[in-house]
Amino acid sequence: MKIYNTLTGQKEEFKPINEGKAGIYVCGPTVYNFIHIGNARPICVFDVFRRYLEFKGMDVKFIQNYTDVNDKIIKQAELENSTPEETALKYIREYETDAKGLNVRSADIHPKVSEYMDKIIDMIKTLVEKGYAYESNGDVYYRTRKFDGYGKLSKQSIDDLIAGARVEVNDIKEDPLDFALWKSAGEDEQHWKSPWGNGRPGWHIECSAMAKDCIGDTIDIHCGGKDLVFPHHENEIAQSEAATGKIFANYWMHNGHINIDNKKMSKSAGNFFLTRDAAAKYGYETIRYLMIQAHYRMPMNYTAELLESCKASLERLYNCRENLDKAIARAKDGEITAQANEIFEKRMQQFIDVMDDDLNTADGLTAVFELVRDLNIMIAEADTSKQQLLKGAEIFDKLTGVLGILYNRKQEEEIPSEVMELVQQRQEARKAKDFALADEIRDKIAALGYTVKETRQGTEITKN
Repeated sequence: MKIYNTLTGQKEEFKPINEGKAGIYVCGPTVYNFIHIGNARPICVFDVFRRYLEFKGMDVKFIQNYTDVNDKIIKQAELENSTPEETALKYIREYETDAKGLNVRSADIHPKVSEYMDKIIDMIKTLVEKGYAYESNGDVYYRTRKFDGYGKLSKQSIDDLIAGARVEVNDIKEDPLDFALWKSAGEDEQHWKSPWGNGRPGWHIECSAMAKDCIGDTIDIHCGGKDLVFPHHENEIAQSEAATGKIFANYWMHNGHINIDNKKMSKSAGNFFLTRDAAAKYGYETIRYLMIQAHYRMPMNYTAELLESCKASLERLYNCRENLDKAIARAKDGEITAQANEIFEKRMQQFIDVMDDDLNTADGLTAVFELVRDLNIMIAEADTSKQQLLKGAEIFDKLTGVLGILYNRKQEEEIPSEVMELVQQRQEARKAKDFALADEIRDKIAALGYTVKETRQGTEITKN
């Protein structure tokens, strides 16, 4: 599989540190509010990435953190007349509700900053001892210029960063480029004890410490939104590689931004949408489909028209799967034709080829819809065997399962043998043109709670 590595700016063959295994770290939410539509994209995209690697037979260790210590959480707690701990826990639960609605699987580990304070402090101490960090008035800062590779991920030079408006100027720092590893805090604020006094960690050091503990000094793939490339991920590299002397992550994957009606999403512009609100109108599955119908690296436009199109596409997939179930129920045993086997192999390989090319879910969906077209033809043919339809359903379920869609499909209850025997008797009566007997049997079937009717595709049995 080839993935686009932000670090090198090109597609590269994915070669994990340990063959057959993959360690993935994804930057998770800062839990101070409900997640918005932009937050939903990385969690859906990288959930598909995890599923696909597992589909390929890899043993995946998937880590996604919760930033539950942050100034935004403290401010939100004040607004809600709560504590930072209670506010963080509240929004972790709300995130989990949305993630479940989007059919995003839980990470193997969800590390929380609050549970990693000792390891965070230990990493900062290592950086201080190595001369990469220094204490100033109870704060600890990272010496950005000391790390030779700074800017390699974002492709920015030190001079560019100095000229940029995003560099924070602070009188107690040695250099405007230096960033906080530890921030002092008063007794009446949320804080932890450290060698430099009471305080709490800076945002960037948290992920460095959690990734190291959960996966190791070097992780296979680090994932996140494009907005995290600088400064967050750039600073993670500087911290981790200075502390361990090893490459922090071999591959970096970043998803593109989401625009709202071709405009950048922002609260001030009044085009800010929570995932919860969008799902209430369109359904969580429609939101998930939206997130994977475009290539993950491309910017994506969120519009009502596109959401309606995604909803219609899902309906086509559900209709195909439902028709498959009905066809399987009435089909007779038989062989899978050579032509059908060829079609199934072709669609499976088509899906694998495009997904191997930097997780191209857009073309992955194209392969699924071409399989749907093939299956609809087989369903319409009266002599298609049950085994062939079952094979088609198996492949359909595998591909949609990798994409994490069609998870709201109603599972049909098995029709009792007594009902199936009556259906068979009714069919024989109709063949013999004994319609009075056929009607009598139909009434018996109805008394058992089922309706039987003839369609162009054959006999259809439904529970009342």
